Amino acid sequence: MNPELQQRLEKLEAKYAATGQDWLSYLDGLIYSDYLSYWDYIHLDVLLNLQQPKTKIPDENIFIIYHQITELYFKLVRLELQQIIDMGTAPSAEWFDIRIRRCVRYFEALTKSFAIMSDGMDKNQFLQFRMALLPASGFQSAQYRKIEMDTTSFQNLVDKNERHRFNSESTISEMYPFIYWKFGATDRETGKKTYTLIQFEEKYSEELMILAEKRVNNNVWSVFESLKPEEKTESIKKSLRLFDLQVNALWPMAHFGTAVRYLKAEPEEIAATGGTNWMEYLPPQLQKRIFFPTLWEEAEKENWGKTTQA
Repeated sequence: MNPELQQRLEKLEAKYAATGQDWLSYLDGLIYSDYLSYWDYIHLDVLLNLQQPKTKIPDENIFIIYHQITELYFKLVRLELQQIIDMGTAPSAEWFDIRIRRCVRYFEALTKSFAIMSDGMDKNQFLQFRMALLPASGFQSAQYRKIEMDTTSFQNLVDKNERHRFNSESTISEMYPFIYWKFGATDRETGKKTYTLIQFEEKYSEELMILAEKRVNNNVWSVFESLKPEEKTESIKKSLRLFDLQVNALWPMAHFGTAVRYLKAEPEEIAATGGTNWMEYLPPQLQKRIFFPTLWEEAEKENWGKTTQA
């Protein structure tokens, strides 16, 4: 028998012997199993049938597919962040840097791809089919909220007008009612929540609270702080700044520009799907949401959303 083949068979036998299983049965299964195809591997038929428009207006398909692509990119980001958080021991500086830069690339792709929405849909078609989507809104993306909690201290996610009330000793239950995005779907004068926010909280509040508790001192920033001083290189700091800039400035700015194109009208703005306060919620200059505030100069934080350089 070919020595290489013999070696592989011995490794297979050892692998299955360790679990008390009959490795010859697995070889029989390999004999009878079908070859794997591309379409079966990525479940292509399922993927191409996940679009279920609510109208017959053609450009609604663009809207659906783009948002599905966005959620898949969010999943890629979370997979990288979870690797960093779940490492167990402090990762090497190079390993940490590589994964943050992967996240940067994913968000760069999202930011650049917004032209699919901003330039790729007919405005009249959008204004027609959007009325069939109420009260659904991209505001309800739980993955985006989870990315935020995976990345930074919860205090940085509190609405900027309420942050002064809390410190590093504050609990999640104290801060959670003041998380910034709640104000994006709440009437500031009456305090009344939109149904979009009510839906979202009913489905995800408990799950997000549990995640927020898990991420206390166990997030990307805490992992960075656990690195040795000499490992906190300028390269890593730049990667973290780029990620911060992409998630909290460039991507929201691209989103805002698209909203202006489709929802800005005279004599008044058209309400966003779900009734979110998009004019106040999306602009990074107004939110001043920053994951890693100590990595930025005071002038940079003051002009947040106006700079595109890290």
